[in-house]
Amino acid sequence: MQARLNSVQCISPAGLHRMVYKEWGAPTNSKVLVCVHGVTRVSDDFDSLARELSADYRVVCPDVVGRGRSDRLRNPQFYRVPQYVSDMVTLLARVLANSTLQTVDWFGTSMGGLIGMGLASLADSPIRKLILNDIGPTLDATALARIGDYIGQDVRFPSFESGAAFIREISASFGEHTDEEWRKLASDVLQQDHDGQWVRHYDLGLAVPFKSTTPEMVKADQALLWAAYDAIKCPTLVVRGAQSDLLSAATAQAMTERGPRAKLVELPDVGHAPTFIRADQIAVARDFLLS
Repeated sequence: MQARLNSVQCISPAGLHRMVYKEWGAPTNSKVLVCVHGVTRVSDDFDSLARELSADYRVVCPDVVGRGRSDRLRNPQFYRVPQYVSDMVTLLARVLANSTLQTVDWFGTSMGGLIGMGLASLADSPIRKLILNDIGPTLDATALARIGDYIGQDVRFPSFESGAAFIREISASFGEHTDEEWRKLASDVLQQDHDGQWVRHYDLGLAVPFKSTTPEMVKADQALLWAAYDAIKCPTLVVRGAQSDLLSAATAQAMTERGPRAKLVELPDVGHAPTFIRADQIAVARDFLLS
């Protein structure tokens, strides 16, 4: 089964932008699963998961603005969760326009989970079930600094192979994958520029909000995230990579005790974040969503 590419027009304070999304499964299926990727990744991350679930769902996988096939924002200061939540509301209005069901299930990896938390916390949220993949309201400051450091690096590669080696190195926390799987993970986020060099498939302006974030802002953001998490009413699954440096075991445990009292699954031999490429990880999502 092949994916379909579509787009929807969204708006930020800086103007209009186009968000591209992939769709899998029958377009008439009213059961919708939205899958949203991490901060430097793209919709193609969910190809394996979407194929497996496309018999049960219409699976919608957007390229969050600034990544992949979607437009870049005119003002990079708006690369923040509130803007992403706004874009997803626009996407859902399109996806659910002719649906007999006005709800969706949500799978969010890292940043995609933060977007899902924000949307699920709202009154009358359309989210029926929520999966948070290696993300929570308290984020490790050292891990955030690590992510912020490499996001803005304008690294270029003379060949796909050298770029793929870089992606494999910086993504080692994803856990063990075959050479073919690593090649797919690299090809999803690398593209050739007009000079024939290979570069990463996102706007380097994503680093701007990271660089302007102060410790006081981080503390305030975490208070807001916990308030959002506590407001979630839908069934929630938290997946944690056992070696994750972004979602601590203590935070994951706290998420089972407050707010939606999430179910927790910890995956061995993986850090931040599980890719859900392999059958055993996909089964975790399937069991929760279809139970």
